[in-house]
This record gives sequence, structure tokens and C-alpha cells, in this order.
Amino acid sequence: MKKRRRTSFLLAYKAEEALRKAVAEAIAEHRRKGVPIAIWRNGKVVRIPAEQIEVREPQVEYRVSPRKRKKN
Repeated sequence: MKKRRRTSFLLAYKAEEALRKAVAEAIAEHRRKGVPIAIWRNGKVVRIPAEQIEVREPQVEYRVSPRKRKKN
């Protein structure tokens, strides 16, 4: 059971990282093509013109270090 939880836990982090990268790529593409984006700010939809879009690298907040294997 532990292995299953760990696997799903790691999969969730990988999925979140992939989502962050996809969003960053989509935002960068909007900027390149000159297409505004819409965001949710203070309970309202706000359109950001392409020239005001800030393109940032996605931040990966979670790092899972591999466990050391026990030697027999």
C-alpha cells in the first residue's frame, strides 16, 4: 500500500510540473503572436494586452529526492 501512495504522490508532482510548463508555453505563445490573455483578478475577468504579458520560467516548487537503497 505504501508503494502505491508514493507512486501516486510522485505522479501528482509530475502532473503539476507538466501543467506549469504548458501554461508558461501558452502565455509565451500569446505574447509572441500579439494575442491578449484573460485572467481572473479580484473576482473579475481582466484582459491583459500582449505587450504587457510577463513571460516567466515555470517554478518547480517540489523536489523529491530518491531514497537510498539499503545494502544487504
